[in-house]
Amino acid sequence: MGEELLGRYPYFLTALLLVVGLYGMLGKRNLLKKLIGMTVFQTAIFLFFIQGATKQGATLPILDPRWGTDPARYINPLPHVLILTAIVVAVAITGVSFALVLTIYRSHGTLDEEAILEQGRKR
Repeated sequence: MGEELLGRYPYFLTALLLVVGLYGMLGKRNLLKKLIGMTVFQTAIFLFFIQGATKQGATLPILDPRWGTDPARYINPLPHVLILTAIVVAVAITGVSFALVLTIYRSHGTLDEEAILEQGRKR
């Protein structure tokens, strides 16, 4: 039982990162900290999918006469390609989010969520 749990440590670490990111998004009042939490959460999801796509004893998906043509001997490249695309989208979202946070700071003079909402109620 202990060996089986120890073999799943990447999933536990990924779950820990998910919890840290979720706490950053939901538990913090500063918008910049929320953005950092979102980035940590996204990274944990990427790691989860990459970890799930690995196979013990498999090789790169390049046909090699020594390995034969059995697909079970090769790693599926599709999850890696999808995560690469997701990383590009995440970088774009993060860049736009930083620009939005900067605009909010210039407009309100603070990044505290409660203070921004209070200023909005007074208008």
